[in-house]
Amino acid sequence: MGGGSHPGAAYARLGQVTDPAPTTNLDAERARIAALSYDRAFAEFRLVVEKLESGNLPLEESIALFEQGVLLQRRCERMLGEAELRFQRLVEGSGGKVRALDLSLGEADESA
Repeated sequence: MGGGSHPGAAYARLGQVTDPAPTTNLDAERARIAALSYDRAFAEFRLVVEKLESGNLPLEESIALFEQGVLLQRRCERMLGEAELRFQRLVEGSGGKVRALDLSLGEADESA
């Protein structure tokens, strides 16, 4: 009954620390995470990993924490991707001038 070594344990604890997010309330957790800055999302993600690695949580808490970590990881990846696009939009124009191109996320693979 202990589940002390389950890898999902750290995930559930972060949910308790930040905003309890049972699986039934996943939409609210998605909205909360979508509003986080990169720094806040990354900090929460690190807490999730630490708590999962501790292995001292019941299975249900571990699953909830794991779900939260996936959402946080996706938020961080999306924000990093958007930041990368902003850098890629700065291109050298004629005469050595730098100009910005307006690219959407869907157009990113066309420029590669």
